Amino acid sequence: MSGLDWLILGGTLLFIVGYGTWRTRRAGDSLDDYLLGGRTASWWAVGLSIMATQASAITFLSTPGQAYDDGMRFIQFYLGLPVAMVLIAVFAVPIYHRLQVFTAYEYLEGRFDRRTRTFAALLFLVQRGLSNGLSLYAPALVLSAILGWNIQLTVWLIGGLMIAYTVSGGTKAVAVTQQAQVAVIFTGMVIAGYLLVHYLPAEVGFTDAMRVAGHEGKLNLIDFHFDPSDRYNFWSGITGGLFLALSYFGTDQSQVQRYLAGRDITESRLGLLMNGLLKIPMQFGILLLGVLLFVFYQFNPAPLTFNRPVYLQVAHSEQYGPQLRGLERTHATLFRARARATGELVAALKTDDVQAIAAAKTHLQTTQAANLGLRQRAQTLLKQAVPTAEAKDTDYIFLTFVLNYMPHGLVGLLVAVVLSAAMGSAAAGLNALSSTTVVDLYKPRRPGRSEGHYVAASRWAAVGWGVLGIGFATFAARLENLIQAVNILGSLFYGTILGIFVVAFFLKFVNGRTVFWAAVMAQIVVMGLFFTTDIGYLWFNIIGCALVVVGSLSNKLVAAGR
Repeated sequence: MSGLDWLILGGTLLFIVGYGTWRTRRAGDSLDDYLLGGRTASWWAVGLSIMATQASAITFLSTPGQAYDDGMRFIQFYLGLPVAMVLIAVFAVPIYHRLQVFTAYEYLEGRFDRRTRTFAALLFLVQRGLSNGLSLYAPALVLSAILGWNIQLTVWLIGGLMIAYTVSGGTKAVAVTQQAQVAVIFTGMVIAGYLLVHYLPAEVGFTDAMRVAGHEGKLNLIDFHFDPSDRYNFWSGITGGLFLALSYFGTDQSQVQRYLAGRDITESRLGLLMNGLLKIPMQFGILLLGVLLFVFYQFNPAPLTFNRPVYLQVAHSEQYGPQLRGLERTHATLFRARARATGELVAALKTDDVQAIAAAKTHLQTTQAANLGLRQRAQTLLKQAVPTAEAKDTDYIFLTFVLNYMPHGLVGLLVAVVLSAAMGSAAAGLNALSSTTVVDLYKPRRPGRSEGHYVAASRWAAVGWGVLGIGFATFAARLENLIQAVNILGSLFYGTILGIFVVAFFLKFVNGRTVFWAAVMAQIVVMGLFFTTDIGYLWFNIIGCALVVVGSLSNKLVAAGR
């Protein structure tokens, strides 16, 4: 990066963190103030905080790569989200506000018992603690690629910064900084989209790019074909995605804490509905960036692998370097053939010549297949040379474009986007982890202590979870595409948690002992299915929830029949 990039990056981050710290310098005197910001947030602040908590660095690094590789069908993952926002606003928000709880799991003790509350809290802590590690790995990936730093050292650096400002200001510091982070994020993504279209050849406009992408199968927005092993189709999105969103927004403390901070029920509800209206368009725009990247690299040379640090390591190897350079030469030849074929398709589409379109598509498909086979050979070679390398390189695609094609100054802004998203999401997660640890695990066993004591305990819990997240982040490079990894991780636990809350809200005759054992068995079954079947992960949200509900009813009927 240039000096201007470093200036913009450093200035943006310092302003965000400094502004948030200054605005919340008097925060944290009481547990209510530290964990929920005094419950004074307006609806738009709640909405922005919810969106920023979702929009981690993984979203902006991994989602464009997901669309580049697999098209727009990932958007189906979010189809159930607007419905989930309405259901949560109607059923969950009034209960949480009426009881004035600090965490979602606090409600479960009054409804069931402490054991059920503790089990649900522990499931959340395991899932969110691991997810926060993924959220830390993504921005560390950025800096390590730019600066050539050791990835583990970079994880500790980013994690330490996030821990410092989260511990100092609590929920209010997280919420205030998230508002500035969202502004930076949207500005950066709009600029990136404009430049991707601007950098296309003069004869190729946005409409032409979309037509090429459509013929290449990248605009596969909705798929009505039912297949339980398919991760993304209409049915998995509108059902599994709905259950995942219900659990995430209705029971995950990192999100519940955002709208518990609203000044009243109406403000919290409006914040959730704001997210329901804006989330799908925002995700559509980010996926569209990936599709534009795909078209951009039809006309501009794409690297053999986007994982530049690993490529350089292997290229200088005596054993594997010559093979890699040979593949690189073949790749350059294929690029020229692919660019010609894409140009032919654009020209044919402009004239609507059916025969010319068919011939150009056949030519392009042949070059694409050859290019895909060559990239797979390169990935196999890289994996042989560096066994610990990331399984796929899609997480590097957007970053590679930013570093190689963005003008000076904007590189710093886009890196600031990634880091802002990382800090906003990870800080909210860390804040939720500390509040759940203290309110649901520590305080019930250490009652009667002062408010200052519990605030101090919350700060220490944030430090502890931050360190654990950093530890898990050092292993994140071994996972597949990060946006999928974080959603898979959530789906393994969210269904069981949601099932507990569904029983709590709607099956008033079920007691704590019944739902507890149903939840334990449901979690065991979900984990077993994950490791032994090919079921698409979104379905685990439905399976886990259904097992808890059915198990609770069955146990109750058996007990009643004795």
